Order: sequence, then C-alpha cells, then structure tokens
Amino acid sequence: MNKRNLPFGSTLHLKFILAYIIFGFLAVFTTAIMMSGYTHDQLLDSSASKLYKNANVIATHYLPDYFTETVSLSDVRIQLKGIEAYTEAAVWFVDTEGNMLCSSHPEGYPSSPSAIENFDPAETRGSTYQKGTYHDYFDEDVITVMAPIVQGFSTKGYLLLHKNLESIDAMWNILMQRAYATLVVIYLLSFVIFLAFELTVYRPLRLITDAATQYALGNLDYEIPVNTEDEMGYLSASLNYMSSQLRDMEDYQKKFVANVSHDFRSPLTSIKGYVEAMADGTIPPELQEKYLNIILFETDRLTDLTRDLLELNEFDTKNLLLDKEPFDIHEVIKNTAASFEGTCTKKKISIELVLATKHLTVVADKRKIQQVLYNLIDNAIKFSDPDSIITVETTERGDKVFTSVIDNGIGIPRESLNKIWERFYKTDASRGKDKKGTGLGLSIVKESIQAHGENINVISTEGVGTEFTFSLPKGQNLTGTNL
Repeated sequence: MNKRNLPFGSTLHLKFILAYIIFGFLAVFTTAIMMSGYTHDQLLDSSASKLYKNANVIATHYLPDYFTETVSLSDVRIQLKGIEAYTEAAVWFVDTEGNMLCSSHPEGYPSSPSAIENFDPAETRGSTYQKGTYHDYFDEDVITVMAPIVQGFSTKGYLLLHKNLESIDAMWNILMQRAYATLVVIYLLSFVIFLAFELTVYRPLRLITDAATQYALGNLDYEIPVNTEDEMGYLSASLNYMSSQLRDMEDYQKKFVANVSHDFRSPLTSIKGYVEAMADGTIPPELQEKYLNIILFETDRLTDLTRDLLELNEFDTKNLLLDKEPFDIHEVIKNTAASFEGTCTKKKISIELVLATKHLTVVADKRKIQQVLYNLIDNAIKFSDPDSIITVETTERGDKVFTSVIDNGIGIPRESLNKIWERFYKTDASRGKDKKGTGLGLSIVKESIQAHGENINVISTEGVGTEFTFSLPKGQNLTGTNL
C-alpha cells in the first residue's frame, strides 16, 4: 500500500486505543491478582491480631483466678460467653493436656469436643494464629489463636479462640467491590483524558499532516485552521506562513521566468529578423551597417542581462563571499564617473563630484561598491534630461561614510518607490527612456549593500529628481590614521 495514501492515524489512533485498553486490562489484573491477595492477607492478619489480643487479655487478667478457686466455673462460663459475643468466635478453655474445661460458641459453630486429640500448645510454630479446620473439628477453615493461662509462674491451661473466615471474606468482598468501583471511575476519568488528547493533539496533528500532504501535492492554497495559541496552533500558523511564502516564491519564479523569457526573446527576435533580412537581400548592402549596429546593440543587451542574472545568482545561492578591504572611496568614485565620459558627452550631461575630503577610506568589497556606483550613475544618466547635472556626494557621520547619487531627472512616482528594488521592475515612465535596461540594476545595488550589512535609501519627486544614498563603514587611511 502506498504510504502517502495511508490515512493518517490509522495506526497512530489505533495505538492509543490499544494503549487505553491495555491500561484498563493491567489495572483490572493488578487489582484482581495483587491487591486481592494482599488485601485478604491483611484482613486475615488484622483479625487474628485483634483476636489474639482479646485472648491474651482474658487469659492474663481473669482466667488465672480459676486455678486459685477465686472464680467458679460458672463464672468462667459467663466470661467466655461474653468473649464469644464480642469476638463472634468459638471460645475453648482447656487444661495443659487439652481437656475441655469450659467452652462457648456462636450459632452455626460445631460443639466443642470433650478433649482435643493430639493437643500440642506449640503447634502454631511461633505464629500468633493458625488457619485450617483445627484437627478437623470444624467443617470450614477458621483462624485459631491460643493464649496460655499462667498462674504462679506455671502454665495451668490455654484459651483458644476459633473465628470463622466468613466475616473476613465478607469484609474482603466489600473492600474489593469498592476497589473495583474506584477502578471503574478512574478508567472513565482516563477516558476523559483520552478524549482531551483526541481533541487537542490528535485532530490538530491530523489537520497538519493533511496540510503537509496537500503541500507535497502542490496545493499551496490549503490553509490549516488555527484555533489555539499552544504549540499546535503555533505549528499550524507556521505551516500556513510557509505555504504563503511558497506561493509567493512560486509566483515570483513564474514572473521571473516570464520576464527573463521576454527580455531574451525581444533582442533575439530582432537579431534573427535583421540577419535573415540581410541574408535574403531584403536589406541592401548600403544599409547593412545601420542594422549591424542595431544587432550589436541588442547583443549588448543580452550580455548585460546575462551578467546581471549571474550576479543575482550569487546572492540567491548564498555563495557570495565579500572581499572586504580598506580603499579610497573617492578614487573609486572618480574612476567610475570617468567611465561615463562618452555617454555624458553624447547626452550633454555633466557629473559633479562633491567630496568630503581629498581621501576617504572605507572598508568594503571594492569591486562590489564600484558596481553599485556604476549602476546608480548609469541609472541617473538614463533618466536625466540633456544639459542637466548629476551630483555624486560623500559625507562623514560618526563611523559611517554616506555616498549620494543625485539627479535632476524625471523622478519616480510615489507608488513605485517601494517597487524599484524588485527584479525586472520598470516604471511606466521609464519604459520610453530605458531601452537597454534589464530592470535588475537596482536589485543588485540593494542586495550588494545589504550583503555588507549596510542600508540604501531613496528620495524622489516626480519632475524634480531622485537621490540614492548608501552607507559604508569608515576605515583608516593608508597611513593608519582614523579618518
């Protein structure tokens, strides 16, 4: 059977039911076997001990007077009758040879013999009582206790008490009935605990397992109802959050693939079309240079897109290793700005550098920061009007160095400010100007700065311009002095 199709709890639920049944069986077994015998023995010992104490009291304080002729046999008989009524036992008063001197017994007990055959005062063998039919004088088992009667430092006789076990068994039955009744109550209460487990643990766990199965089948819209604030509720909420994150990731992947496909398909379609037109003679030789330049432009777009995708892949796979070192941020700014001289000349745009000091050292990955500056200046040039100025400015605040790239371009709509960091995002206003952009530049900028543990912010007003500012930790200059 496929384990994935096995209903959850078909074994787990059965295990708990079997455990509950076994618990009840063991409770009954323990009560019936262990407690039953233990309780009966305790009752037997308790009754025998009480009987022995009563026998000793009479044998010690009253019956010795019989042998001094202080008390008559009729008086003894009255005393024994009282003992018989109090203990509900047969009472025998014998001499040292076992000859019956006087006796008394309740109704239902056999009459006492005239003499006890094979009488042995030591037959209890050190115990306070013996159990049995006592020389077969009784039809059923009785407990027998024997107390010596001492007068003048010599034993003159013995007092024997024989008590039927029926009263002990009756008491034992009452106790066992109460024990079983208590056991039933405990078993029913344990069923309440079982139901509580069913409602608070098993059913939520089953919902969680069903949800995990749905997620494994690709149904990320399945949501677990969260009704508690305990560990099960926290786990359910965590799984719901996980499914929402997976849905977002799935949507992002679909969007990412669609954007990449679109950005690759457009230049490839242009390249293929122009090459086919030149190959079949549709484009005459005198115009081919123009279209070869277009093909070169589209090839550059593909190169930029591939480079940016590889760059972002470093962040996504967490394999980005920063080569941090102290370097002069002003030197990097000057070199990066100089690389745009040709582009700025064509658009009649100038780059103005407002630097805090002649030299300013930061600690960061020099290549990554150079790329950040390149992307920000390139972005500013794309969206700036001709005859405008782009300003790159640095300031020192405590142990941080802040670098700003400011343009006087078209600005960013307020509703787009939080979206410009998304991959492939382009504002509607940018689509007419940014023909070559991949929509990945600002994503690379933000992830590079965040990889350094720093922040980047943007301030923009439509029709006025945009300012990007990022921070870096300040280092020491090349001579070792803290700047």
